[in-house]
Amino acid sequence: MKILVTGADGFVGSNLVRELLKRNHEVVAFIQRGLQPVTLEGLPIAFSYGDLLDQASIREAMQGCEGLVHSAAHLGVWPYYSEIQRKVNVDGTRHVMDTALELGVRRIVFVGTANSYGYGNRQNPGNETLPYNSGHYGLGYMDTKREAQDLVMRMVKERGLPAAVVNPTFMFGPYAAKTGATLMIDNILHGKLAGYTPGGRNYVAVKDVCVGIANALEKATPGSCYLLGNQNMNYREIFSLIAEVLKVPPPKRAIPGFVVLAFGVIATTLARLTCKAPKISYRMCRISIDENFYSPEKARQELGLPQTPIKVAIQETVDWLKANSKI
Repeated sequence: MKILVTGADGFVGSNLVRELLKRNHEVVAFIQRGLQPVTLEGLPIAFSYGDLLDQASIREAMQGCEGLVHSAAHLGVWPYYSEIQRKVNVDGTRHVMDTALELGVRRIVFVGTANSYGYGNRQNPGNETLPYNSGHYGLGYMDTKREAQDLVMRMVKERGLPAAVVNPTFMFGPYAAKTGATLMIDNILHGKLAGYTPGGRNYVAVKDVCVGIANALEKATPGSCYLLGNQNMNYREIFSLIAEVLKVPPPKRAIPGFVVLAFGVIATTLARLTCKAPKISYRMCRISIDENFYSPEKARQELGLPQTPIKVAIQETVDWLKANSKI
C-alpha cells in the first residue's frame, strides 16, 4: 500500500516510517518546506514538501496514495495559546482529511494525544470512553488536538471518512525530540532536578506506538479510537528507572504540590517579564501534580499493541541520544 505520512520527520513519524517499510509499504513523507529531514536520510521513501495550510501541496503529496497517517502537529506549550497552533492542528487537519476524501484514500489514521480523554488514577485509569477533562489546564496544544480529533470523528460520521484515531501516551525511544523524553533524561543525567512532584503519567515505547498505528491502518474500523500506552508510573518511579539506566543517583526529595505551583507562578511571571520561555510554566506545573493515568487495554486486545518494558524503551532512547551526541 502506498501511504502518505505527515510529520514523517518527527519523533513518531521517524519511527513509523521504518515500521511501514518493514511491512513492505511504499511511503511518501510529507515534510514542511524548509526543513531537512535528517532522521529519514538514506531510507527508500519518496519526499514531498509542503505545508498543512497549503491544500494544493497536500493534494500533490497524496496523489496515488491508498493510506494516510496524519501525525504532523504544532506541539508548543509556550505561549499557552497561539493562532498558528490552532491553524496547524485544526485547519491543517481539515485540509488533510478533505483532501483524503477528495482523492479516495481508503485507510486513514489520525494521531492524537492521550489527554484527549479523561485521565484517572492507578486504580481507575482513563480510557477511550471518558470525556475530555484536560481543558482546565488551559493549554492550546491539548485543546486544539482534541478539537482536531472531534473534527475527524464528525467527518467519519457525516461524510464517511475512513479514519481511525490513535492516542499515544508519553513515549520513549530513538529519534526523540529535544523536549519530552530527551529533556527528562538530560535533567536526570546532570542532576538538574530538585526532586519529584506528586503526579504521574502513562509511558510507552515509541516502537510499540508505531506497531499500533500500522495495525490500525491495516485493520481498524473507521470511527474507532485507541489509547496507545503501557505502564502508569508516578514521577518518583520513572525518575528512578531512568537513573538506574543512566547509573546515576535519582532525585530523592518529594516536592509538595503547593511548592510546585508556587514555583510555576514565579517562573511564568519571570518569563512574561523577560519575554523568554520558562523551563516549566505554571500550567505545566499543574499537570505535574496530577495522575494522568490511562488504560491501553482496548489497543492491546484489538490492535495487538506490544508492551515493551519501559526500562528497555529508556535504554533505547539513551543509546540513540549518545550515538547521536544529543546528551
